[in-house]
Amino acid sequence: MALTALLSVRRKGFVLTPWPWRSVAYLLTTVPVAFAAGVPIALFMLPWAVLFRRLSTGDTSPVEASVLLVLGFLLVAGGGPLVARPLSIVERFRLRLVDDRPLPAMPGPVEAGLRPWLRSVYGGARPSWELAYAAVLVTLVPLLYGLVFVALMLIVVCIAAPVLVGDGPVTFGVATIVTPAQAVPYSIAGVAALPAVPYLLAITAGAHGAAARALLGAGPGAALRAELVEVSRSRARLAGAFESERRRIERDLHDGAQQRLVGLTLQLGMAKLDLPEGTPAAGAVDSAHRQAKELMEELRQLIHGIRPQTLTELGLPAALRELADRAGLPVTVHAALPARLPDHVEATAYFVVAEALTNVTRHSGASSASVTATGEVDRLVVEIRDDGRGGADPARGTGLTGLADRVAVADGRMLLSSPAGGPTLLRVELPS
Repeated sequence: MALTALLSVRRKGFVLTPWPWRSVAYLLTTVPVAFAAGVPIALFMLPWAVLFRRLSTGDTSPVEASVLLVLGFLLVAGGGPLVARPLSIVERFRLRLVDDRPLPAMPGPVEAGLRPWLRSVYGGARPSWELAYAAVLVTLVPLLYGLVFVALMLIVVCIAAPVLVGDGPVTFGVATIVTPAQAVPYSIAGVAALPAVPYLLAITAGAHGAAARALLGAGPGAALRAELVEVSRSRARLAGAFESERRRIERDLHDGAQQRLVGLTLQLGMAKLDLPEGTPAAGAVDSAHRQAKELMEELRQLIHGIRPQTLTELGLPAALRELADRAGLPVTVHAALPARLPDHVEATAYFVVAEALTNVTRHSGASSASVTATGEVDRLVVEIRDDGRGGADPARGTGLTGLADRVAVADGRMLLSSPAGGPTLLRVELPS
């Protein structure tokens, strides 16, 4: 099924669909809307009309011309958006007649009151596009509709030419019809053109609707911006789902597999006590007991890597200090956070620091490092600094690229300074 009037004309059986009637309704309702918008806009442009008349007669001074020019600009810039905003609301509603695709939602003031409303009317790029559409509606649209009206009247006159010629000659441009016999070919041509009328009306209404959609959707590129917003939202949803799934896996491992492994280790320990030392059975049970303890330690480390218990219970500062204690070099931690941050922010910061310290230990040749975490008004800033050889380059490996991707998922950004010879500074900013 076609979603717009323009697309519908390509379908077979177009004349039998509702689109021709919807197009007619759109064209007819455009007239009062354009008139209602055109009257105040014409009043706003009245100083420019006076200026044009004075310039054409040469009866004006430079001062008067400047005053009229500035006055017209102030009226259009000040009053135009007040007309364009309600017009935009009406046109977005009327657009459903010729376009079934949803438009991006029109942002409204978050707070109630006059100031938020004025900011929504005069602030940003949307009012400019709304005013541009108002200008198109009162200038180009009447011209287009006038041409269509002339074409329709020409078809009607052609069909009725044999009747009209009885009241006197009928002139078609360079041709003049005097007798009914001469009017018959024109009448036949008019009847033959009738099937094209629904297509003409649908194309006209569809073109007007396409222009309205392009401008009232906050200008060209609005669809792409809306898709980018949706991509960002879906990315945040995926990140949230991933975090929830990671917590579920951690919980299942901790409460299920780890507890069963602890029970198995105890049972093997008890069995080892019941067997005589030095026997083959005692040796096999002792080996199994030792392997179970090693496996339990590996499982504990795995659970800690999925979601550190310290991070969950004590927060980011304590978790960062634990990372510093486990690092392969001296690490100083300065964490001044007034309160707990959202879980996904703390998790992102923790794993970024963990990966960064691992890279420092493996590749930088540093003798010491420092981690600083500070909470600002609306963001968390984490800096990892080391005194290594520097020269870190994301193009030479996937580690830094992976860190940047992890930060980007949280809608943050990562900055890197690593000149040859060091030091290296990695700065991560996360909205909180």
